[in-house]
Amino acid sequence: MRAHRRGAEPARPELDLSGFRTEGRRVRWPAAFINSTRRSRTAETRMGRRTPLFDLHVAGGARIVDFGGWDMPVGYGSQIEEHHAVRRDAGMFDVSHMCTIDLRGAGVRPLLLRLLANDVGRLTAPGKALYSCMLRPDGGVIDDLIACFLDERWFRLVVNAGTADKDLAWIKEHAKQIGVAVVPRRDLAMIAVQGPQARSKAIAVLPEACRAQASSLGAFFAAACDEWFVSRTGYTGEDGYEISLPSESAPEFWQALQKAGVAPCGLGARDTLRLEAGMNLYGNDMDETVSPLESGLGWTVALEGTRDFIGKEALERQHAAGPARKLAGLLLLERGVLRSHQGVFAGAAGEGEVTSGTFSPTLERSIGFARLPAAAAGEVQVDVRGKRVPARIVKPPFVRNGRAKIEL
Repeated sequence: MRAHRRGAEPARPELDLSGFRTEGRRVRWPAAFINSTRRSRTAETRMGRRTPLFDLHVAGGARIVDFGGWDMPVGYGSQIEEHHAVRRDAGMFDVSHMCTIDLRGAGVRPLLLRLLANDVGRLTAPGKALYSCMLRPDGGVIDDLIACFLDERWFRLVVNAGTADKDLAWIKEHAKQIGVAVVPRRDLAMIAVQGPQARSKAIAVLPEACRAQASSLGAFFAAACDEWFVSRTGYTGEDGYEISLPSESAPEFWQALQKAGVAPCGLGARDTLRLEAGMNLYGNDMDETVSPLESGLGWTVALEGTRDFIGKEALERQHAAGPARKLAGLLLLERGVLRSHQGVFAGAAGEGEVTSGTFSPTLERSIGFARLPAAAAGEVQVDVRGKRVPARIVKPPFVRNGRAKIEL
């Protein structure tokens, strides 16, 4: 049975969130989300940190919530409409709360070969980027990040906001041993422009000197253009750019994008989009207590060869024995909404827990991730408000390029 009939929406869809990318702080939703929306603030009553776009968000009628210590827009009206804008046309997100870090010096590549589970030795073309986890010695995930190679003396990282202080301390501790400069770039704002029309609309309003470079970028490549930095990356499952730029230039660029037909979107839509795209959320789907192999991120780990990265020995042991747990996609088969921390019952295989869950606007069904026993397969049951509701284990992504990738 469909979780929701075509055209039907669950009550208060804006609250159907598993959580946001908390960047290092586990948040239990929906209670924390509901509490934060009750604390929605204007500029005069704010308590958190502001991005350079904060005043524009308030002027645009955004609902502002406390998000990992930052005052951020959760939405501008209908979360469903913002979600569809990204899937069907183009939307933009203020992600200036995330932390850009420049690493400079002759030892940058050796440093990252040691710190990251993925292999930056593969990055040889200027501008090429990769996604990786940074691990504890026991294999737990300190953070997930993007690393971009600019030249042999300059790599750029983008790390999560709530874990930024922890990440910087960890990186600096190892960098000082080989003389690498670690420079957090809090002078930069970041705007993500996502959707099938995102690139064409963004290129039209980028500085003229950046347009040719941006238009020629391949997927997961970036280009530095004076103080602007354009990456063909994102967190929605759609094509687009993540654009870093001087903070003082961000408001004018945001307004130019809006005039070009790019819809302002909040973090609520960003969460439903990333879950449809099968993308993990730090603090929910992985953290320091689980390894990438238990989090559906084995593809980001390069165990082959002699490279000795932090956490490798622990991952090799886990890989040899076979992880006891796995992260799996779930499709709810009856009415209800999957939420973080709901219990999952997989019969003889044992029990697990939903790590992220939401109502999918594209599929009009409830979807989620769950950490389950490795042997779990087929159909399971989820505790939804005290009732066991059937769900099917599926392989993410749920949606790619606006189309369903799973059988409904």
